[in-house]
Amino acid sequence: MPAGPEGIAAGEIARRVGVQPTTLSASLSVLSHAGLVTSRRKGRSVIYAAAFDQMGALLSYLIQDCCNGSPEVCTPLVAVLNQAACCPTDIKEPA
Repeated sequence: MPAGPEGIAAGEIARRVGVQPTTLSASLSVLSHAGLVTSRRKGRSVIYAAAFDQMGALLSYLIQDCCNGSPEVCTPLVAVLNQAACCPTDIKEPA
């Protein structure tokens, strides 16, 4: 996500996350099949980028009714959203 639409090489992702390239490759394959990341070749590297529209749709789906009658479930999420650079800081915690 931090690399934005430009993406980042798989090897660099593995280095930053601290996982073996084979483990990362399997995870990226799953994310790619789910439509959550895109990939392209650049020389000998494979560049991966987040599919922001699909990730947004997934997050919307997951939080549409996150409380399900239990506001304490959403409270930690509201705190995270209030700290996110992309979101307004006036999101109210569930009552």
